[in-house]
Amino acid sequence: MKQQIYILLIACLTLTNCSIASDSNIDSNLPNIVSIEWHLTNVFGGLAGVDNNFELNEIIWIFNEEYGSLTITNTNNDDTIEDGFDSGVYSFSVTEQDSNQFLFVNNAEFGNLIINNSENEMVIDQNITVSGEAADGYIYTFERVIIYEE
Repeated sequence: MKQQIYILLIACLTLTNCSIASDSNIDSNLPNIVSIEWHLTNVFGGLAGVDNNFELNEIIWIFNEEYGSLTITNTNNDDTIEDGFDSGVYSFSVTEQDSNQFLFVNNAEFGNLIINNSENEMVIDQNITVSGEAADGYIYTFERVIIYEE
C-alpha cells in the first residue's frame, strides 16, 4: 500500500510540474517596456540668454541604438524659439572622450551628453565640446518617460 501512495505522489508531482524555484510567475507580473522617450523640458543659454520651457509631449526624442537613429517629434510651431531639431529621423552616435560622452547628430557634434538615471533626466550641454569649452551654447534638458505595454 505504501508503494502505491509513493507512486501516486510522484505521478502527481510530475504531472503538475511543480517547482519551488519557478520564476514564471515573477516574470509575467512585470510590465514590458515598449519604448523610452526623452521629452524636452527646457532650453537655456545661447547668446541671447534664452530660457524656454516646454510641456511634456511637445518635443519627444526617441533613440534607437540598434539602428543608430534618432526620431524626433516636434510640435512646437514657433520658429523664433530654440527647440533643437524639427520633426524627422536623424542618425546619431555617441563618442567618449576624457570621461565625457558627446552626442553627434547627422555626424555633427551636438553637445556633451549627461544622463542621470536616478532623476530620469538627460542634459545635452553645448558649452562642453570635444575640442574644449564654449560660452554661447545651449543647454537642453530632457525628462525620461517610459512607455509600458498595456
